[in-house]
Amino acid sequence: MMFDAIPAAVAAGEVDAGLIIHEAQLTYARQGLHKVIDVAEWWLGETGLPLPLGGNVIRRDLGPAAMRDVARLLKASVEYGLAHRAEAVAYALQFGRDLDRDLTDRFIGMYVNKWTLDYGERGRAAVRTLLARAHAAGLVPDPGEIDFVGS
Repeated sequence: MMFDAIPAAVAAGEVDAGLIIHEAQLTYARQGLHKVIDVAEWWLGETGLPLPLGGNVIRRDLGPAAMRDVARLLKASVEYGLAHRAEAVAYALQFGRDLDRDLTDRFIGMYVNKWTLDYGERGRAAVRTLLARAHAAGLVPDPGEIDFVGS
């Protein structure tokens, strides 16, 4: 089912439990739901690493210059958003589900922060570990060598 339908389905008893993402991480208690496990906390306990939540990928055949340009533009966009937080929050409010300004700001902070700009070697290790474990479990194909493109 779609991610935004999961809390209501759990609350209605249609399913016993669900994995919630996005805003529901901040709003599930409003529906009388309780946390069984926080996957990020579990992952940290398992690996000692942060849980990678997403990433941008680019085709290698575009070449190193184009790859660096895209990385530079993505980083500049995030830097702009961080430097203009109030504007970013106001813009994001139109897309949030059941979030007021404070919760929208908190939600943005969960996903747009120093790790977004450069997750460093620890973050790169987390990505490699996640993909290696997913491959070992038969969930994803072998990712091969992972290159991290800097701007």
